[in-house]
Amino acid sequence: MLDGLNEALERIERDPGAPVDAAAMARTALTSEHHFRRMFSALSGMPLSEYARRRRLTLAGAEVIEGRDTLLDIAVRYGYGSAEAFGRAFRAMHGMSPGEARRTGAALTSQSRLTFRLTIEGSTIMRYRVVDKAAFRLVGPRTRVPLVREGDNAPMAAFVRGLGDQVYERLAELSDQEPRGVVSVTLTHDPDRREGSDVDFLLAAATSSSATPEGDAVLEVPEGTWVVFPFEGLGFPEGVQRMWVHALGEWFPSNPAYRFRHGPELLSVEYEGDLASGELWLPVERASD
Repeated sequence: MLDGLNEALERIERDPGAPVDAAAMARTALTSEHHFRRMFSALSGMPLSEYARRRRLTLAGAEVIEGRDTLLDIAVRYGYGSAEAFGRAFRAMHGMSPGEARRTGAALTSQSRLTFRLTIEGSTIMRYRVVDKAAFRLVGPRTRVPLVREGDNAPMAAFVRGLGDQVYERLAELSDQEPRGVVSVTLTHDPDRREGSDVDFLLAAATSSSATPEGDAVLEVPEGTWVVFPFEGLGFPEGVQRMWVHALGEWFPSNPAYRFRHGPELLSVEYEGDLASGELWLPVERASD
């Protein structure tokens, strides 16, 4: 898996001015485009598009300082339709225009080339189980919040605080299957999972019931496969948020028979003081399917 990721990234180095073809890179890595984007983001800490932009402007910056070609020639070579567009992108990364950089020889920002390697550290041991689950419904109040990778998600927390006890009681009664009880549901829309991108969030019950209480939303979940990660005594929210990082950065590379598929991500959790225990459910598909 890591060799495939590294081979895919060679496409950026060979032609940094070309548009990012995530689908072709995913084929090189022998996986789906959605899984490739998610894996890259988890392992690198940035979206694929952002890494390609930074590498493009790093290489372009070196040519600007070198001074052999015109700024327009460099702009076109690195995929910019005009000197103005190149100048805006250059300033956003380097803090100055290409002309200023060439005149002054100022220090520029550099994005190092990424290479993924497996490091053995006695690292995280992840318990898991794989569940083939029939179609079901997620029923409960829904809102839209920004994606927050680490730390408190203030809009999400405010939404949850605004729900009364009767909502939790109603959802507990609706719950008739795994994951049991009141479930936090997130559905991302940005395949690169950029910070601040839109996420649909539900506090819901997994149910087979056709009833839809007034004011609740319904998410129909088709039949599919899930990988379930149980956890105990993690700090909230940072410790629980790290579960996603460990899953995408460690479990999937170690278990290439499965890949992430787009769908709702489910968190069933109980709190004891500042610590949380529960299960993280992630939708997957078998790579052989």
